[in-house]
Amino acid sequence: MTVGNEDFVPILLGSDMNAYGMARSFHEEYGIQSLVLGRAALSATSHSKILQLREIPNLNEQDVFLPAILKVAEEFKGRKLLLLACGDDYAKLIINNKPALTPYFSIPYIDQVLMDRLLLKENFYDICEQYSFSYPKTALCTVENKDTFEMDFIYPIIIKASNSVAYWNCSFPGKKKVFVAHDEAEKNAIIDAIYNSSYQDNLTIQEFIPGDDSFMRVLNAYVGKDGKVKLMSLGNPILEEHSPEGIGSYAAIINTFDEALLDKVRHFLEDIGYTGFANFDMKYDERDGEYKLFEINLRNGRSSYYVSASGHNLMKYVTDDHIYDQSIELTYAKDKHLWLIIPKGVLFKYAQNDRLKKEAKELIANGQWTNSLFYSKDFNIIRWVKLKLNNLNYYRKYKKYFNNKGLS
Repeated sequence: MTVGNEDFVPILLGSDMNAYGMARSFHEEYGIQSLVLGRAALSATSHSKILQLREIPNLNEQDVFLPAILKVAEEFKGRKLLLLACGDDYAKLIINNKPALTPYFSIPYIDQVLMDRLLLKENFYDICEQYSFSYPKTALCTVENKDTFEMDFIYPIIIKASNSVAYWNCSFPGKKKVFVAHDEAEKNAIIDAIYNSSYQDNLTIQEFIPGDDSFMRVLNAYVGKDGKVKLMSLGNPILEEHSPEGIGSYAAIINTFDEALLDKVRHFLEDIGYTGFANFDMKYDERDGEYKLFEINLRNGRSSYYVSASGHNLMKYVTDDHIYDQSIELTYAKDKHLWLIIPKGVLFKYAQNDRLKKEAKELIANGQWTNSLFYSKDFNIIRWVKLKLNNLNYYRKYKKYFNNKGLS
């Protein structure tokens, strides 16, 4: 099997489970391989027949990125190339280099001006005010004011980096994707640990919205190049990952539906001139019945295969739009499906919402469930064994890290 087909070549930047879900979507729809470019081989995309994986060290650095991507353009000269990001760093690089890349690639992403309005969390919350979205009470911490900034909310609090790309590239003992601090001493220890690393950008300090993982919602949307939303799919996570690097990432999702919410987000996206993929994280606050928006990602989410699994192939939408120039009608996804990346035993042991656990068991019994990493048309014994071992490792990780979001 060769990469792509006579019509186009999908080029995916990143080698994680999002890249695999995207490659699987392309394979399911078109029977083709995707070209996957990443800094290192990860288990999700290794030993796979549905993609070609190329390792390019330091691909997330500007001086490596642009020459490497232009070299790929030259290699596939004469074919339509669809360039897609699987992570925040690559989305930002594509957008920053859009003028240089546009002559060679179809690029379904916003421009740099709009990115700068949306990328930093504090800017995003200003936009939330303009469009009447609720969001958690928030304070901004900087290197300069880390000992003096004030909060008008009580503990526990959330501490997370405002610049996710810069934070990804730093390291320090006890690093987690997101922290929860229960008192001032814990807050100070976390902030000091972060700022003793290479990360020197802002920190977003937020009130903790009550509720377990099942109070979260994830929304994936695709907006056409005409500026009109084509697809929106709302997911209700049952369980998140709880390991230090995975906190806040979803491990199991059931599709759900809220027309008023989708209408509101659709108006927002179309009004600001958005195009391409958008991914929203939010949490339902039972104190006031509002969804509190946390952020927008300028790409499809890490767990976005839940959309394709429910019967709405995300990669078909972008391909029909950018490669085949087809007219696409608006769809609000409503079909129920269970998506997960963890063993079912872990899901039912650690998920805390009995109603959703019951629904998950019913979907499994009816065959309406998918683990996006296990694809019957991509069987390789080495891949299968490694994925099974990684899957079993979730039992250890949840036992060790479940609900531990402090520094230790």
